[in-house]
Amino acid sequence: MDKYTYKVSAAGRVNIIGEHVDYCGGKVFPAALSLKNTVYVRPNGTDKINIRWTTLPDEVSLDVNALDSYRGLKYGNYQAGAAFMWKNAGHKIAGCDMLQDCTVPFGSGLSSSAAIEVSTIAALAAVAGETVDPVSAALVAQKAEREYAGVNCGIMDQYASACGKKGHAMLLDCKTLECKYVPVNFGDSELIIINTKKPHNLVESRYNERRSETEQALKILKGSTDIECLADLAPQRFEQLKQLLPPVIRARAEHVVYETERVKLAESAMRAGAMAELGKLLNSSHASLKNLYEVTGKELDALAAAAQSHPACYGSRMTGAGFGGCTVSIVKKAGAEDFKKYVSERYFKETGYVCECYDAEIADGIVTEEIK
Repeated sequence: MDKYTYKVSAAGRVNIIGEHVDYCGGKVFPAALSLKNTVYVRPNGTDKINIRWTTLPDEVSLDVNALDSYRGLKYGNYQAGAAFMWKNAGHKIAGCDMLQDCTVPFGSGLSSSAAIEVSTIAALAAVAGETVDPVSAALVAQKAEREYAGVNCGIMDQYASACGKKGHAMLLDCKTLECKYVPVNFGDSELIIINTKKPHNLVESRYNERRSETEQALKILKGSTDIECLADLAPQRFEQLKQLLPPVIRARAEHVVYETERVKLAESAMRAGAMAELGKLLNSSHASLKNLYEVTGKELDALAAAAQSHPACYGSRMTGAGFGGCTVSIVKKAGAEDFKKYVSERYFKETGYVCECYDAEIADGIVTEEIK
């Protein structure tokens, strides 16, 4: 490998529970993963950011004075968006050479885009001699995703990617950005992530559609109750008011209200090491995402059903935006290998896709190292 000055990485993430509530002001329960995007970077004394990849033959050169003009790039648009928003936030952009190495599978629902954006920002900060604040990096990366890439996302993915802590899940309040680190206590169990190997399908348009539907629900409900965001609504109050909502909008709001409640219960279960209880919450979350929020699809449902039917599995659900991507399951360690074999065979029989299991650990977010 050529000589670089810094090695900078940011994590992919798995969301244990709390899906599609981050943009509704809810609390989510993600963890940063050892699957990550790593940027090897060095200053080059020009006004160009030159990008290469370990996994692609492409090379891209970005003019630091024209960063707004790369939205249409097939590869490099996330890096360009991150650099553009970081510059707009008042930071110095120094010309540099970057080699990007991503181990987060693309289209998996494990936030490869957030890992790319956050690590690019942290790499640009390192080259410019700045110390990067992880929360600031997360907020700028979210802005890049929303205003440059056009995905109207919440803050969870970028926050988890930047601010993750090894061995801990994050109970993140997406309204206030208050974060509690909860030690991961799986006891006799482990977290197994399985990729459907079906790429996200129409995820951006459907994601924005769901977001719009929850905004409609909030607008209607605000007339009858004093809430700032949909996740503020307690289940009991929702039951009193739900008839005000048209059927589809009601279903979306019901998912958000009860998923928010499940996150509270999941924190207690994790702290107590109550895996059977946590597993039930995962199963309920998947059913809600399938039936009320309608963001799963045949492959995710087949994978979750196969996982839930194995005796070593406490619970399983889709993680991420949906329409493809991954499931996350809590599985007894003693039965983990049999679980993977059983789920893989059953899933292939039902869908014709060969799924992929990941052995990922819960890791730190941004890590910057000077290469000696």
